[in-house]
Amino acid sequence: MIKRYFKYLLLLQLFTLILGCKTNQPLANSSEKAKAENWVGSWACAPMLVEPNNMPPAPGLAENTLRQIIKVSIGGEHIRLRFSNLFSDQPTVLKKVSIANVLDAPAIDKNTQKNLSFNGNQGVTLNPNQEVFSDKLNFKLKPGQRLAITIYYGAASPKTTGHPGSRTTSYILSGDNINNDVFSDAIKTDHWYSIVGVDVVASKKASNIVCLGNSITDGRGSGTNKQNRWTDILAARLAADKATQNIGVLNLGIGGNCVVKGGLGPTAIERFDRDVLSQTGTKWLLILEGINDIGGIKRAEDAPVKAQEIIDAYKIMIEKAHARDIKVYGCTILPFQKSFYDAPFKQEARDLVNAWIRNNHFDAVIDFDKEMASETDSKTILSNMHDGDFLHPNELGYQRMGEVIDLNLFK
Repeated sequence: MIKRYFKYLLLLQLFTLILGCKTNQPLANSSEKAKAENWVGSWACAPMLVEPNNMPPAPGLAENTLRQIIKVSIGGEHIRLRFSNLFSDQPTVLKKVSIANVLDAPAIDKNTQKNLSFNGNQGVTLNPNQEVFSDKLNFKLKPGQRLAITIYYGAASPKTTGHPGSRTTSYILSGDNINNDVFSDAIKTDHWYSIVGVDVVASKKASNIVCLGNSITDGRGSGTNKQNRWTDILAARLAADKATQNIGVLNLGIGGNCVVKGGLGPTAIERFDRDVLSQTGTKWLLILEGINDIGGIKRAEDAPVKAQEIIDAYKIMIEKAHARDIKVYGCTILPFQKSFYDAPFKQEARDLVNAWIRNNHFDAVIDFDKEMASETDSKTILSNMHDGDFLHPNELGYQRMGEVIDLNLFK
């Protein structure tokens, strides 16, 4: 009797399995359809714990509305946004989030405004150390356009996750102003909060370039609201060329960032998996990091050690990227003689690092050092191309950096 029962049970399980395979067939198809969608990053910024002097001004974020402006690279008709509470120790609630085309910031084109959803809900709670994507949304995003992201917050963590070096003005109004198209009399602040990415469903030919760096990639010395960092110049050139018009550019620079130790924000090696490898559609990685590590060297005998630490970190990043079939291009560190970092042993460290970059360790080299060096002194930046500190490029300098990159590297 017992044997007969188990035989019956086995047959029942087999029948259920066969039936389940048949009934699950449509789900398999929908899953294949989801996999077939080519999500590609069109815009991104690197999250960090916002320092006290870069926190949102009064009235703050909690129970108020924040409108932020970004400039995307590639376009698409279906998009999703990425939000972060990664460096916060308390939940942050996004009660409502909308996107719209920008008319004259902060004013939006009301006819284009659409609300985001999160697992079908209009709002979402970001727990500490959490990032979330919005649901897929039909929205005609044009290449290179400005997009307004408006968030009506509930509770907001006192420790805020954001990107201080936005070089772009954001706007705060008290209360629920999610549908306010004009946003007049808003409090201004030149920082981004909570937003970290925009992805689009794109053609199979579409892809992007991740630019990992410090303040020179983040754009210190570029114009506020001008979107003229070297990465922006590169993005515009790619968009204007038919052979590269489907290639986006993601700026993952953090001002004051180091490769190995110290500096502002998580180091490049610490944030590499999240800021680089978690992006969708990436085919190329540009690394322009190391000047802050070198600038922090205290003793001459530590210079070769620090240079080797930077090189070893490059090796790790190259290996990780190659494992994802991402080509890695090394960017030489710019001249910094006469700057506040200048010292003979620091120059020695830069020379060691740049020599290694040029010695065929990367898939290609973008020689910013050569392009930005003065004609009369190779260790000093061009006199008309720095922001007064002999370290950071000015707007003209960023224009030059964006223009000297060979687009054939991405064809």
